[in-house]
Amino acid sequence: MTRSLDRLIRPKTIAVFGGKEARRVIEQCHKMGFAGEIWPVHPRSDEILGRRCYRSVADLPAAPDAAFVGVNRQLTIEIVRDLSARGAGGAICYASGFREAASELADGDDLQKALVEAAGDMPILGPNCYGFINMLDGALLWPDQHGMLRVEQGVAVLTQSSNIACNISMQQRGLPLAYLMTAGNQAQTGLAELACTVIKDPRVTAIGLHVEGFDSLETLERLAGLSRELKKPIAMLKVGRSEAARLAAVSHTASLAGNDRVSSALLQRLGIGRVQTLPELLETLKLLHLYGALESVDISSMSCSGGEASLMADAGMKRRISYRPLRNEQLEPLRETLGLMVALANPLDYHTFVWGNQEKQTAAFTAMMQGGYAMNLVVLDIPRLDRCDATDWLTTVNAVVAARTATGANAGVVASMGENLPEAVAERLMHDRVVPFFGIEEALAAAETAAFIGAAWRQPAPVPLLKVPAGAGETVTLNEDEAKRELSAFGLTVPHGLVVMDPQEAGHAAERLGFPVALKGRGVAHKTEAGAVRLTLGNREEVVAAAHAMAGVADGYLVEKMAAKPVAEIIIGAMRDPIAGLVLTVGAGGILVELLDDSALITLPTSPEAISAAISGLKIKTLLDGYRGGPKGDIAALEQAVAAVAAYLAANAADVEELDINPVMVLSEGEGVVAVDALVRRRIA
Repeated sequence: MTRSLDRLIRPKTIAVFGGKEARRVIEQCHKMGFAGEIWPVHPRSDEILGRRCYRSVADLPAAPDAAFVGVNRQLTIEIVRDLSARGAGGAICYASGFREAASELADGDDLQKALVEAAGDMPILGPNCYGFINMLDGALLWPDQHGMLRVEQGVAVLTQSSNIACNISMQQRGLPLAYLMTAGNQAQTGLAELACTVIKDPRVTAIGLHVEGFDSLETLERLAGLSRELKKPIAMLKVGRSEAARLAAVSHTASLAGNDRVSSALLQRLGIGRVQTLPELLETLKLLHLYGALESVDISSMSCSGGEASLMADAGMKRRISYRPLRNEQLEPLRETLGLMVALANPLDYHTFVWGNQEKQTAAFTAMMQGGYAMNLVVLDIPRLDRCDATDWLTTVNAVVAARTATGANAGVVASMGENLPEAVAERLMHDRVVPFFGIEEALAAAETAAFIGAAWRQPAPVPLLKVPAGAGETVTLNEDEAKRELSAFGLTVPHGLVVMDPQEAGHAAERLGFPVALKGRGVAHKTEAGAVRLTLGNREEVVAAAHAMAGVADGYLVEKMAAKPVAEIIIGAMRDPIAGLVLTVGAGGILVELLDDSALITLPTSPEAISAAISGLKIKTLLDGYRGGPKGDIAALEQAVAAVAAYLAANAADVEELDINPVMVLSEGEGVVAVDALVRRRIA
């Protein structure tokens, strides 16, 4: 186990190793007013930028809190070993040519292992890592220019990509950046571990993560717990299609439980807000920095243009936000201020009758902000300051600030085009605790994300994820009757059926069960494609003939009583994700699996509430609720069926690789459900 990262990220003494990159680290620390000691280490130079040079780790005055190691990969390992032995607080490993280059360099993987071994319990970031910027203390283990300023508090942004970090450092959106950190290869210390350290800094208000692949689910869970405990929200931009190659799959479940969907389900469970773009991440962090998680999805919007009001309304349709109607007590003051010609609605087009009048605009904005909305947005694109007179627009800015100050409500100014919000205005708005949003889509994404986090925090904390690694043994596909027998033991309802070995026995079995029946060939994974399934057979002769027809592909037969006509067909599935382990899927089943692409993922272990929420979010829920006067489906029985499958998975977590129950026939309300087909792939010792 590595030592604490505190000394590394908040150092009082910094050692730098190398040439030009090390020199740049010193330059940046000087520029940002680092008050601690800086010790250059170089085998030939006597001084760098006025700082005395030391010849080796052993010559340093003391064990440094942090070290920037900007030398070749072989020498990096030696220096890291010496720093660890000396008791240093940690090191940035700048060099590349390790595991990230294993396909080009045969020794890349071995060198990375050697680096981790050399570090021992001393924290290291990288290799192939640019380092970090700490703008709270002016400590920069960063070998390049950047666009950041010292702050007293702000957000921490962490990324695997050094170039993304460089880009973020140049943002001109008014976002106060306290920490900007990279992790490179995450050979020893990953982003989640770094985030667990910086989130405890009382000067950090929120965390932003740009993640290509999860390094440790346990650490991510710990980070989510700290976020909830400290009330410091986390937003994540998760990119990348897959952390590992997907296992071969023989069911529909694999297409439903794609890696990206698993990531979303995992983050939803943990209460970590997910965004889709870098601009969304930065805009969300601004909102979280000022206001934290939101109490609801209720949003108000005001603009002096019907066109802008329409843009806001249309953008809101794609988001889980609510333009809740105005309250009665808002109508009179708004009418008095705006006049009779303004239609009072949300989003509100307040026209230009009060344009340039700060007193009336303040009154109107105040009335809107007294409506109990989680966020109050005013759309305002400011003219170019180098060519135009923006006086009236800045009057509107003043009115928004005044209304927010008077009401204490959460407020934001939204530029429909990001370039129409100058950095100086954005910084002023942040100072006055009004969020300057660069873009309508980004503003609503931020509100949606903050509201999601708020809702997650109001629920009980999730129990730890089911962490059972795959067991030993060969993976086999169970016969359908075997799969149904295992599942029915956990409470899943299946049709009454009989297993027979020849066509004549199939006919006799059908007579005992009662017609109509289904006939299925045993030992066939894709029965429909192989002609190994026949439904609604009405007499003995049909059953025998059908059995003879599939005899060439079948190893015996399963004869089952046909289920009643369902209200809807559902699929319940599960597969083993390389990172998250077993993940449960529920969605529209039968022939609608691919057509509707209507499914929800449930991480394990689950709860009745999570199962109910997943089913409620499906498009096919409209059919289950009794579409156009049709019968309602037995949703309670469906929820129990999903719970039964979840229990089966938890009890067999080491062995199950894939499960596909399709279709589950949801009968009319009060009549239950029936799982008429089931496929299970599991390990057999």
